[in-house]
Amino acid sequence: MELTREEELALKGEYGETLETAYRILVATGEATNAQKLIPIKWAHLSGVNYNTIGDAGEEFLAKLSQDAKVKVMTTVNPMGFDFDSVSKYNLSSEFITKQKSIADSYKKMGVIPSFSCIPYEIFDLPEKGTQVSFAESNAAIYANSIGHLKTNKESAFSALASALTGKSPYSDLRIDDTPNITIQMKVEQPDELVFGMLGYFAGKVGDNAVQISGVSDIDRRQCKALCGGMGTSGRCGKFVLSESTPNSEKIDFDKREMQKVYDELNTAEKGDIITLGSPQLGLKEIADLSWLLKGKEFSKRCMVFCPRSVKEQARNLGYTNELERAGCEILSDCCTCLTPLVDKNEIDSVTTNSIKGAYYLNNSNGVGVNLKSLARIIAEETR
Repeated sequence: MELTREEELALKGEYGETLETAYRILVATGEATNAQKLIPIKWAHLSGVNYNTIGDAGEEFLAKLSQDAKVKVMTTVNPMGFDFDSVSKYNLSSEFITKQKSIADSYKKMGVIPSFSCIPYEIFDLPEKGTQVSFAESNAAIYANSIGHLKTNKESAFSALASALTGKSPYSDLRIDDTPNITIQMKVEQPDELVFGMLGYFAGKVGDNAVQISGVSDIDRRQCKALCGGMGTSGRCGKFVLSESTPNSEKIDFDKREMQKVYDELNTAEKGDIITLGSPQLGLKEIADLSWLLKGKEFSKRCMVFCPRSVKEQARNLGYTNELERAGCEILSDCCTCLTPLVDKNEIDSVTTNSIKGAYYLNNSNGVGVNLKSLARIIAEETR
């Protein structure tokens, strides 16, 4: 891989240990992906913030790094383990709370915007088309490439952090060629967000870097996010293009049979003890829609709603949170359905959700059963 003189000096430690480490990560990533060079980026979005996922080693690494490291580009960060506003309501250990706060503080010291959101594309303005960014959150990377027309690979926690510290990223994979080599033909009629999540999960398994999806004439924000979330969960695919088939691409059908396979894999419970909504986190439009759908209704069981802090504040100003709380919703910011200790297998056997991404992590990381339903079915069957 070709490096500039400045990059070579940084790699040799001439600009300090922090930049040497960052460039070592980028060079190793670049060599593994056959990168030609490093290129400038304008925005980094980091994962590796939840204490549940990075543990003591990650917390200690970030605490040491933050003593002298500063990000060089706009940098946002994924959800953490809980909402500081309501942490006292949950039975979390003091060690977890202390360690999670340390991680959050380390990122802040480095100049990271404390967004704690997996939907940065909804709470920040997107740069102009073609801009190079470095996103570690899979659904955000897919949305950036597919809807925002930005350029990013599905970065790891380490490579995105290294990009934030250097303002560079390896020029490889989707940054060079994002042309789909396969077409998935959508054969399920009148799909809701749950079906789009299953389509994404299927696409992530069968696709390479990018896929084309035909047979989708219209898709709303909730469905689009479900598609991105599902796709990011199951494989390496980092972009979709909605258009009709081209003559020279391989074609695979996503029909009711394939949909049922995904459902059978992830639906592991007949009912849920609680409901979770927000994986990816809900945006303001989704909060507004949920508020409208719950008019005159209330949930018959506990319902946790996850959204970014900025969205919760906007929703409160607009009166949406009052309606949701009246209907029995717990509105949580800074965290997400995925990997949160707020969903504890020692207290909860199963969860009802409309999220394929959430279902995967609830099953495999939280260790609870999952009852999959569309939002429409949740409202119809889980309220009174």
